[in-house]
Amino acid sequence: MEPVRRETLLDRVRRGAVSVLDVRPVEEYRAGHLPGAISVPLKELERRIAEIPKHRPVVAYCRGPYCVLAIRAVELLRQHGYRATRLEDGIPDWRGHGLPVETGETSTEVRRARRLP
Repeated sequence: MEPVRRETLLDRVRRGAVSVLDVRPVEEYRAGHLPGAISVPLKELERRIAEIPKHRPVVAYCRGPYCVLAIRAVELLRQHGYRATRLEDGIPDWRGHGLPVETGETSTEVRRARRLP
């Protein structure tokens, strides 16, 4: 399960070539997340997996390189036929490198997903 480096992920996000999943609890997502990331907490992933586009690769991330949430998310996604990997680090590392972070529920996909039963 080779992780994706932050520089590679930034390039893929800019090109719209990847879906980014934040698998931390919603409260942590609201406090700060990668631009364009979709909030799907690990405990909800199996129930909400159909919301995730299957036509492009998925990169999951959580709190950092030793956080098992992203590893478990990638395993589950792969079991369902997704091309999935994880980010090599998490939000603290991302911020520490001066990379952009959004707060609140800024993704339209998150707002749409919250309306689902």
